[in-house]
Amino acid sequence: MTKLNFLLLLVVIASALVLVKSAYDVRRLTSEIHRAEMEAQRLAGDQIRLEADRQLQATNLRVERTARERLQMKTASPAVTMYEGRAGAVQAAASAASAATGARP
Repeated sequence: MTKLNFLLLLVVIASALVLVKSAYDVRRLTSEIHRAEMEAQRLAGDQIRLEADRQLQATNLRVERTARERLQMKTASPAVTMYEGRAGAVQAAASAASAATGARP
């Protein structure tokens, strides 16, 4: 009978240790889940901010300003346009005449 009591005592102690370890693991994993959720929220906020920045950078006015400032591009006008061939020369003359009078072609 004493051996049976000793064996049962060992079983109870072992099950208590397993219970404590599993409770510790649950707390640790819950903490990791919470950290992962917080990181996901932070990344979602970063994604929204970066998407807004991307849309801001891609506006037509910004692209046009960048083309003028960095690339030294200018708006095309009949005065700086070069045409090739006979049809181009007639077209250039017509454009220059209309630009001089202020009329649209």
